[in-house]
Amino acid sequence: MEEILKQFATLFPEINGVFGAGIMIFLRLVGLMRLAPVLSKSEIPSLVRLSFAIICTIILTGVLKPTAPPDGTPIFLCMFLNFFFGAIIGFVANCILAAVLTGGDMINTQMGLSSAMIMDPSTKSQVSVMANFFSVLSIIIFMYSGGMYWLFNAFIKSFELYPMYSVNFHFENIINIQYLSEITGNILFMGLHIAGPILLATLGQDLILGIISKTAPQVNVFSLSFLFKPVMGAFILIVILPMLINVITDYLVSFAGIF
Repeated sequence: MEEILKQFATLFPEINGVFGAGIMIFLRLVGLMRLAPVLSKSEIPSLVRLSFAIICTIILTGVLKPTAPPDGTPIFLCMFLNFFFGAIIGFVANCILAAVLTGGDMINTQMGLSSAMIMDPSTKSQVSVMANFFSVLSIIIFMYSGGMYWLFNAFIKSFELYPMYSVNFHFENIINIQYLSEITGNILFMGLHIAGPILLATLGQDLILGIISKTAPQVNVFSLSFLFKPVMGAFILIVILPMLINVITDYLVSFAGIF
């Protein structure tokens, strides 16, 4: 197979350069769309995503002005590395939104809605109600704050950091390790930051119900907690939602320069 490609490159050097670069760009873009927020959603039909990837590949092939691959380049290894590098970009962007989903899971548990699970078609698994709500909210904020622009800007910049025909993969030279450590390390911290007000409110409610159960043992506090917790949590969430939106927006914007 590689011998056929070499003969084709000798006969048609310009076509070989454009066609080879197009394949590398397409595979890197497919890897990005496999894990990136919004683009990885299964609600988007596969035909739409494939068409979008082909259109972006045609545009970027003209913008990047590719050259023919160097002699002796392992084509299949380059194809795998381009797909893998695109997946890394999507994974890093997805980690930023994972903190918001963690906060939603904490809120869902504290409100006593752990048994209320719904089917998420994106992951094809059951997720909590509040996690699904915060997932949609984080995607909306991500798009509103320019997240798609950052994503594609990082994708285009990636060809400067890691050329499409390179086989030397130095991770520390491609991704800002400090930012990546902050993202993965702050998932739990940011989740607590988002869920903190509701956690404190429900904790105060538990203390009050505990005092009632001691002073009036005939009151069924256990049943009252199932009634009050969702109502209290929903009320606090409605009150603090504008502030939460600002907190999530500032969090997403703070990682705009990760690439």
